[in-house]
Formats: sequence, C-alpha cells, structure tokens
Amino acid sequence: MRIATWNVNSIRTRVDRVIAFLERSDTDVLAMQEIKCRPDQFPRAAFEEAGYEVAVHGLNQWNGVAVASRMPITDVRDRFAAQPTWGEPPVVEARALGVTVQRPGEASSTIWSLYVPNGRELDHPHYRYKLAWLRALHADARTWLAADPGARIALVGDWNVAPTDQDVWDMGFFEGKTHVSGPERAAFAAFADDGWVEVTRPLVTNYTYWDYQQLRFPRNEGMRIDFVYASPALAAAVTGAAIDRDERKGKGASDHVPVLVDAD
Repeated sequence: MRIATWNVNSIRTRVDRVIAFLERSDTDVLAMQEIKCRPDQFPRAAFEEAGYEVAVHGLNQWNGVAVASRMPITDVRDRFAAQPTWGEPPVVEARALGVTVQRPGEASSTIWSLYVPNGRELDHPHYRYKLAWLRALHADARTWLAADPGARIALVGDWNVAPTDQDVWDMGFFEGKTHVSGPERAAFAAFADDGWVEVTRPLVTNYTYWDYQQLRFPRNEGMRIDFVYASPALAAAVTGAAIDRDERKGKGASDHVPVLVDAD
C-alpha cells in the first residue's frame, strides 16, 4: 500500500497536477489538505475517472481536507473527539478527516488527513488554538492505541511544526516565530512518547514546503512540516518513503510537495 499526503493549496486550481501525480506515483491513498472548497465544489469526477473513491470535508473556501483511495472506504469521520473550535461564532473547522480503507481479505487501515492550525504569531490567540488542537488530537490518538495496540493508523498531513532545527533553512530567521517554538515541538514529540513513529525521518531527507515569496524554492529556503506518524503496527510494515520535490516545480505548483510512504 502506498500512502501519500499533500497540502494541495486549492484542489480546484491543481486538480490536473494531483491526478497526474496519482497516476505517475501509483499511489493507493492520498490525503489532501487545504482543499479550499465545500464537498459540492470538489472535482470528484476527475478522481473517480482515475479509479479513486473520495471522502471530502470542507466548509467554505478556507482549510478543508480530503482523502482519495483506490481501496474501498468503509468508514468516515470528519473530526476527532474534543477537536477545538475557532472563530465567532465558534466552529469546528474542516481540519481533520479520518477514513478506514480495506481491500477484501486484507487488514484495514485508518488514515487521518490533518491540517494543523498555523498559529500565526506566538502572542496570537491562534497560537493557543494550535496548541489546544494538538493536545486534543494527542489525547484522542492515545485512546486509539490503548483500545487496539495492533491497529494500523496513520496520522498524516501538514503539521505546521518543524520539529528540529534542521527542518528549517535558517533558525535565525525563525527566531521568535511559530513552527519552531518549544511548546509546538513538545506537542509534536508527545505522539512519539506514546509509541507513534514518524516513519519518514529515517528514510528521506528534504524540505516539504517552500514559500512562494522571495525565491524561496530556487534558493532551497524551505521547511519540513509535512509528516506521517504511524501506529506501531503500521510503522512495522513500512518499507520506504519519499518526498517528491519535483512537484514544487513548474507553473501552478502548490507551495507543499507530496510525502509518500510504502507499507506491506
């Protein structure tokens, strides 16, 4: 099974690139973030013609997550327990989508497409919202492992956290900014403390995001903020990983690139 995660930064703008990637990469399950559309606006037909079922969670032109799968989708959840609210009036944003996929006769796997809040500034309410969001996800993920230690679960997506200094192009530039602060890194590391395994780090090195401004991509001034946290059972089955840097090239590219994981 090949799983990929990609912040596509507007699926309606980049549907052709996404379908081409699926066909070229032979991906079985693609988790997408920042689709920026409602379910009725999602270009579902293009995915179905390519042989994929689609689950979509989007409320408006902001945020939004989706999963496309060549394997039958047997269960869909559009939030995790106690997922925090944001805004006025408060709403549970479209930032988490969990699907269970299973081929007949094979073990099921649950894939969560996650778009963690950005945080904006260290003194902004959105930063506190981000930390609360990560704490709530961590608490729920802990119950999943406790209930079934053998479950195959992947928490994938745009985490908006650079866990180590090597995950940004210049720590001096990021001093006093979000994504690299101690509380954010601690919230990310808490998953590993519970047995989750970030399976891409040992297998591949590269950034996953380059800002559109100031020639960040040609200068390779990027960040590594897209990750795959796997449950112990799924992590044990992982055989490979890749970061498709070439998807940042050319006209109409997202500012993120796909991250891929292979598992038996």
